[in-house]
Amino acid sequence: MTTVTELDLAARVLEWVRVLGGPGTEAEVLVERRALALTRFANSYIHQNVADSTTTVRLRLHRDGRTALGSTTLTVTDALKDLVERTVAASRLTPADPGWPGLTPPSPVDYAGVVDDDIVAATPADRAGRVRAFVDAAGGLPTAGFCSTRYLTAAFANSAGQVAQGATTEVSMDGIARTAGADGVARLAGPRLSDVDGGVLGSRAAAKALAGADPVELPPGRYEVVLEPTAVGDILLSLALYGFNGKAVNERRSFVEVGRDQFDALVTLVDDPTAAYQIGLRFDLEGTPKHPLTLVGAGRTEAVPHDRRTAKVAGTRSTGHAIPGGTTWGALPANLILAPAPGDPAHEIDGPAADSSVLALVRQVGRGLLVTDHWYTRVLDPR
Repeated sequence: MTTVTELDLAARVLEWVRVLGGPGTEAEVLVERRALALTRFANSYIHQNVADSTTTVRLRLHRDGRTALGSTTLTVTDALKDLVERTVAASRLTPADPGWPGLTPPSPVDYAGVVDDDIVAATPADRAGRVRAFVDAAGGLPTAGFCSTRYLTAAFANSAGQVAQGATTEVSMDGIARTAGADGVARLAGPRLSDVDGGVLGSRAAAKALAGADPVELPPGRYEVVLEPTAVGDILLSLALYGFNGKAVNERRSFVEVGRDQFDALVTLVDDPTAAYQIGLRFDLEGTPKHPLTLVGAGRTEAVPHDRRTAKVAGTRSTGHAIPGGTTWGALPANLILAPAPGDPAHEIDGPAADSSVLALVRQVGRGLLVTDHWYTRVLDPR
């Protein structure tokens, strides 16, 4: 039996566009196959194990000055034809799109992505083993959380001749340990199954829960603050959404000003999907290849992420940051790396600090706070 690949499906959709859309219709197709498996636990027991595999076909076409989008999770011939028919019909009813940036031209994608065979073949027992290690390491404290694995393969093709294929894997674990008065959290994700050690995370969560027992109310005042990696990650997410976002910069809603010293000189921030421990495809929703992009270099703002639409407005080129919903949300970096300070790599330690690098900062604090996590962060003034 012949296997129909993601690229085969994309080619079939483009052929239907040629037949049904008429001459001059521009089209792009992204086909993604996602295999997601999830194991949840509560009260230190596994209570749910689920798995799902879905193929999604996304179509965007531009004809007669109008742009329309459509999608389906059905891949038989009639369903693909119906997708094109529906999207062509929708294009007749949508408003004119004078900002249409055109299609991505043929451009090589240099790297296919990180695929870990252990994640591809992962079983419920593999995830349960990590849950067991988390629970055991918590030393009898009640625990809850999840462990998940994800395998994505994708292909992109457009009527301008651009073709891209790739795949990626991900394992993630997020859990808490609980005392009567506090929760301790630990989470980690990576592209390889070996990246996540349930015992390490369970021990860290328990140490934080025990350290947070018998809390006291702090008076208002000035405190030195040490942010752990999970808290820093939340701040980076806000910087991406509200700051380093091509749409927000174009609309002057962002603080970002390229060429200005806007950060401490110790700060270098890079969006690098090619780093060995990063997760994701090496091309974006529009088929544009992704490359490392330095956003901040030694405190100076150097670049802004763009998709094709925001790049057209800014008079520049796409940096490969188109995302689903980008018309609303903008062009966002998804592989942010805050360059570490020189020195030995951080390692796991005993106690509430996440690792040795955090502990080194804590030792320099005379009167301050250790912040593990932020929750439901909202930005009041993006500028």
